[in-house]
Amino acid sequence: MIHVQGVAEVTDTTFDAEVLEAGVPVLVEFTADWCGPCRQLAPVLGAIAKEEAGRLKVVQIDVDHNPGITSRYAVLSMPTLMVFRGGEPVKSMVGARPKRRLLQELEDVLPAAV
Repeated sequence: MIHVQGVAEVTDTTFDAEVLEAGVPVLVEFTADWCGPCRQLAPVLGAIAKEEAGRLKVVQIDVDHNPGITSRYAVLSMPTLMVFRGGEPVKSMVGARPKRRLLQELEDVLPAAV
């Protein structure tokens, strides 16, 4: 998996505690080592994790090593980005995108900036 500074790795075992029970919205990237667009997205996710700390948690899950969660949410394409809030998926996006566009797409699911 492409490790990104500021972006935690979750697994089938830790997903519920780290994502579903989080106190803030969580952006989950379903990723894989072989995924070229995932590598393109890595610096974007790192920057968003840093800039939105406190308002948004950003994590990654490797689909090849975590088939349970991948199957639970019917993820078929990489990268798939899902936003979870209050233990439920509230938004899903497929494919890499520039930072500005991703932030625009996330705005309706993030709490207001303080």
